[in-house]
Amino acid sequence: MLAFCEGRMESATDKSPTDMVLRRSLDGGDTWSPLQVIVSGVPHAIMDPCPVVEQESGTIFLLYDRYPEGFRMSDVGLGMDSATAWVTSSKDGGLTWAKPENITATTKKPAWSQLAHGPGRGIQTRSGRLVIPCNSWDPNGGRWAFATFSDDCGETWRFGREAGVDMDESQVVELTDGSLMLNMRSFRGRGCRAVSISRDEGGTWSEPVDVPELIEPSCQASILRYGAPDGALGPLLFSNPASGSRARVNMTVRLSDDEGQTWPVARCLDEGPVAYSCLESLPDGRVGCLYENGAERPYEKISLARFSVEWVRGE
Repeated sequence: MLAFCEGRMESATDKSPTDMVLRRSLDGGDTWSPLQVIVSGVPHAIMDPCPVVEQESGTIFLLYDRYPEGFRMSDVGLGMDSATAWVTSSKDGGLTWAKPENITATTKKPAWSQLAHGPGRGIQTRSGRLVIPCNSWDPNGGRWAFATFSDDCGETWRFGREAGVDMDESQVVELTDGSLMLNMRSFRGRGCRAVSISRDEGGTWSEPVDVPELIEPSCQASILRYGAPDGALGPLLFSNPASGSRARVNMTVRLSDDEGQTWPVARCLDEGPVAYSCLESLPDGRVGCLYENGAERPYEKISLARFSVEWVRGE
C-alpha cells in the first residue's frame, strides 16, 4: 500500500515550497515505512499526486504537476516558468522511482495557467487505457475537468476535451457498459458534486449533471469501483465531507448498486474536521480510505480507515 502526500515545507498554502513524499506499507496498513521524498521540488511546488497501476507489468505511474517558485495566475504557456505536467514510475512497488519525465507538451493547452492531476487515483480501463482525471484553469478564473490518458502502457500521454465549465478536482470510474464517469467538484453554487459521462474512454464528455445526493462544501472527493479479491466487480463507493454548510466535516462513504444513478446507503467514518480522501480496494477484501483530518482543523494529519462493504451497508 502506498500513501502519497504533498510535503509542504514552509506553509500550508497551495504552491508553497513542496516536495512529493511517500510512505509504504507491506502489511495492509498496519505499519508504515519512514517518509521518503520521491520528487524533490523545493523551492518550487510538486503537487497533486495521482497514481495508477498498469496491471500487466505491475508498473506504478505517478502523474503530478509542478509550479515554479513565484508562480502567478497570469503565467501561461508550456515552459518551466509555468505550471507543467510530469510523470515518474516505479517497478518495485514504490521503493525506487524513475527520473521524472515532462509531459506538458502533450497534456496541457498553452492558454491554461493552472493544471492539476486528481488529486487521488487513476484507473486502467478494461481495454488497457490508463486514465488520469485532471483539471485546468485559465488566467480569468475559468476552470474545467478533463482526462489525460495513455494507450501504450505509460510510454506516451495525451489529453481529451474538457467536461463543461466551473468544474475541477475530479475522479473517474469505469461503468459496467464500458463508459467512464467523471465525478467533479462543482462551482455552480449547488452544494453538490456533478458528473459527466464519456463513451470514448475520456476523449469527450457529456454536459455535467448535478448529483444532489452527493452534498459537499466544495472539496475534493473519491469514487471507486469496488473490486473483490476474486476479481468480481462490486458496487460503486464514494467518499467526501458530507456537509451542507461550508465546514469540511463528516467524512462519509456512500454506496451505489445502480452505477451511480442513486446513492441510498451512507456511513460516516469521521464526524470531525476532514478534507481530501482516496478510496482503494484492499487485497483482504476490505476497503481503505486515506483521508485528511484533525481535532480542530482538517489538515492536522492523514489517517487510514479500513472497513468492509458490509459495514457500509450496515449489515
